[in-house]
Amino acid sequence: MSKEQTAAAVLVEALKVNGTTHAFCVPGESYLSVLDSLYDARDDIELITCRQEGGAANMAEAHAKLMGRTGICFVTRGPGATNASIGLHTAMQDSTPMILFIGQVARDQFDREAFQEIDYRKMFGPIVKWVAQIENADRMAEYVTKAFHISQSGRKGPVVLALPEDMLCDLTDKCAVKAAHIISASPSAKNMQAIGQTLRAAKKPIVILGGSGWDEISVGQVEDFIVKNNLPVGCSFRRQDLFDNSLKNYVGDVGIGINPKLFSRIKEADVVLVIGSRMGEMMTSGYSLFDIPSSEQGTQKLIAVHASAETLGSLYRPDIAVNAGMGEFAEALGSMDRLSLGAWDVWTENARADYEAWSVPPDTVGDVNIGEVYRYLQKNMPSDAIMTNGAGNYSIWLHRFMRHKFKCQLGPTSGAMGYGLPAAVAAKASSPDRPVICFAGDGCFMMNGQELATAVHHDLPIIILLFNNGIYGTIRMHQEKNYPSRTIGTDLTNPDFAALAIAYGAQGIKVEKTEKFASAFEAALKSSKTTLIEIKTSPEALTPAKTLTDFRNMKEKE
Repeated sequence: MSKEQTAAAVLVEALKVNGTTHAFCVPGESYLSVLDSLYDARDDIELITCRQEGGAANMAEAHAKLMGRTGICFVTRGPGATNASIGLHTAMQDSTPMILFIGQVARDQFDREAFQEIDYRKMFGPIVKWVAQIENADRMAEYVTKAFHISQSGRKGPVVLALPEDMLCDLTDKCAVKAAHIISASPSAKNMQAIGQTLRAAKKPIVILGGSGWDEISVGQVEDFIVKNNLPVGCSFRRQDLFDNSLKNYVGDVGIGINPKLFSRIKEADVVLVIGSRMGEMMTSGYSLFDIPSSEQGTQKLIAVHASAETLGSLYRPDIAVNAGMGEFAEALGSMDRLSLGAWDVWTENARADYEAWSVPPDTVGDVNIGEVYRYLQKNMPSDAIMTNGAGNYSIWLHRFMRHKFKCQLGPTSGAMGYGLPAAVAAKASSPDRPVICFAGDGCFMMNGQELATAVHHDLPIIILLFNNGIYGTIRMHQEKNYPSRTIGTDLTNPDFAALAIAYGAQGIKVEKTEKFASAFEAALKSSKTTLIEIKTSPEALTPAKTLTDFRNMKEKE
């Protein structure tokens, strides 16, 4: 007979067997026994203690994105779980594998509205792949193995497991744990033949990469195929690191604020090969980029490749639908013979020229010229830097003007504010030898600014570029477009962010003139401490193309 262990010990052993190296938490009395078991595993699993459950969940999601494994987060019941819901939503929309473990009330208190009691099966059902409650210690190994399997198979995503606190202390002899099998479909020979024939006949093809489930090998295989055939390639919203942007085949990001010339080029394409993206609202410019369910004129062929059979055809009806994991499809694509000799050279060169013209930062109004800041960053950003961001107009500049390559971008396709700082903390914990730069707006930063304490506590030196314009910029932009001069609720009163960083034990630098930025950034790169650079920008410098006044005047002129 196997030696008995507590259910909590079995849970932690399952984490180790499944390759968990980091877990993110806000501690709670509802899972003290798990914390005790993590103490015994502290040489194998680094526990990052966070300051709010939303930050912890974002960190787990970012770690999973960066490392290609299931992210692990522990929170307590009730308020802890509700705070963590933002990370679950991001993991679902971003197709990121993640498990949220929630300490739950004791089993003899179920259905009495006990202190902080919630039925998580009802609460989280619509926004996760699977949610369950483990009420029998003998089934701990089964449930956790299933959670790893579901989170990583097919379309990846989050799982929630509720852990009644008394169950965690029960003994069980069902302690044997094996790593979950990760299941991915493979493309058929018929699939690949059809793709080859369709592309060979194309006059104006384009490839769009997106989604999750990629690794260095699969990215390299797809890159080799695209370069070999000189195809133009774009990447979907906040997936720009799936193709080396410095290569001449990269033609831009297909998301919010898409280059109008790229939008037109995709419309004009006779074959569009979409690999990995679920073709959501952001990638399709509000579902306007492609006809639903298929090309109305019949002049454009859509080839869609996705890990989930249910996703294929759920909105768009592809001419060729391929259910395959990214690794499996990339391997098949990489072994395909060269399709055409020079047939698309001019088409690709023109698309690249459009991208290069689009990615030159323009000057802006104000004492800090944001365009000049980005021209400096383009030249001086370390080649191995990980860049993180949340949501807001400030992120337009990052996506449009910075060059990306694999595993250098952490941004939420869910559009969640407050993601950038927790993601940066997780990135530094996961890849301590790489520089990590968080881009944030003042509104975005304050959503999870308390995680600055986490960076300092765990000695994780990150750099924060905080663009402070004193407003919720995106919402102000929409207000001025739709209700000019009738703004309310979008002005902000901010702390002295540089002083705040110092109060946390980090370094704080304030940049109020363009010429001060370079020295501040260079000092931050050399520092062994977390450094926050507060960059004071004008509210007028709202986007690369238009000022706040421009947006106001657009409506007034109608």
